[in-house]
Amino acid sequence: MAKRSTIRPVECSGTPSEIAAQIRRVLKDGGSSDHATGVQWFFKDEIKSHGWYTADLRRAAVRFRREVRKERGFDFLVEVADQLFSGSVLEEKVAAVFLLETLDGEFADREFKLFESWLDRISSWADHDALVHDLIAPMIAAKPARAKTVFRWGRSANRWHRRAACVALIRGTRAKMFFPEITRLSDSLLAEEDDMVQKGLGWLLRETAKFDVKRTVPYLMKIRGRTPRLVLRTACETLPDGVKRKILARVSPLQK
Repeated sequence: MAKRSTIRPVECSGTPSEIAAQIRRVLKDGGSSDHATGVQWFFKDEIKSHGWYTADLRRAAVRFRREVRKERGFDFLVEVADQLFSGSVLEEKVAAVFLLETLDGEFADREFKLFESWLDRISSWADHDALVHDLIAPMIAAKPARAKTVFRWGRSANRWHRRAACVALIRGTRAKMFFPEITRLSDSLLAEEDDMVQKGLGWLLRETAKFDVKRTVPYLMKIRGRTPRLVLRTACETLPDGVKRKILARVSPLQK
């Protein structure tokens, strides 16, 4: 486990790139090689990890945020996060998100465009979900006009953009927002074969069913014959057993 004693203060007099380099050194020195080996178990593809536990990484990032923002301000902090999310190590990218989480009330369209550009730097579902669920999704819920962006992502050849289209609406659906957008997006992704995108869509529909069951169950019944089983099973996870059985009853031998 990463030790708190290894989380030394950062020197805030340099450029964003230099501050990010300091943070990278702290993350490298404070990790656990044993845990890094265990982290790989959660991913199909090989990833680079320093072996931090999430709670320890968040504590370290909160400390970095406090130090950097006090000395250099909000805009500088965002630049440091941008540098960190350019890295190749899992903890660097997640730390970049942790630097900025809870600050969404201060974000504007400039930050939204920046975070959208980070989608091209995604390397795993973990840094993807940290970015989209914790930074992008709250911004879409706060300014619903941004929801139109998800349809462009949903048409992308990039699997992480398509997963982002789904995950970006989760914060909104928990507030009973975006039902028309969710069904439109879902309809466009029903032929999706990538399991990462299927899991993202299933997650979105599960949260929609949880917070808007009256509209979601009829929709799931409508699409159940042409929906991948992984999506459908995930969408039904919180529904009563009887309803779940009806939705999951096979209606076509061609259904995945």
